[in-house]
Amino acid sequence: QVQLVESGGGLVQAGGSLRLSCAASGTIFRINAMGWYRQAPGKQRELVAAITSGGSTNYADSVKGRFTTSRDNAKNTVYLQMNSLKPEDTAVYYCYANLLTGWGTGGMDYWGKGTLVTVSS
Repeated sequence: QVQLVESGGGLVQAGGSLRLSCAASGTIFRINAMGWYRQAPGKQRELVAAITSGGSTNYADSVKGRFTTSRDNAKNTVYLQMNSLKPEDTAVYYCYANLLTGWGTGGMDYWGKGTLVTVSS
């Protein structure tokens, strides 16, 4: 059993900052990529940021220069620092991790339940 639990969402004014955290727990052999997706009302889920086990990162164009993702491999935790927030960043943010639960198993994607970020204008 693997669980991903997000924290840090909430209500913030435009121009403000929030920091999301996501901790993975359970039967984990190795975590490959971790990251964040978001889904705004009436829109499809989109990739926000991803980070490999080696620390390479990838960002959506809409958040480049404002959001930063990082991870603590010892804690199986990924973070998303969101600065200069805009109303269009309002969405449910989902954490994901591609991980192996044992030696010789393939990597599978696991998801958190999501945390709501609301940016007021």
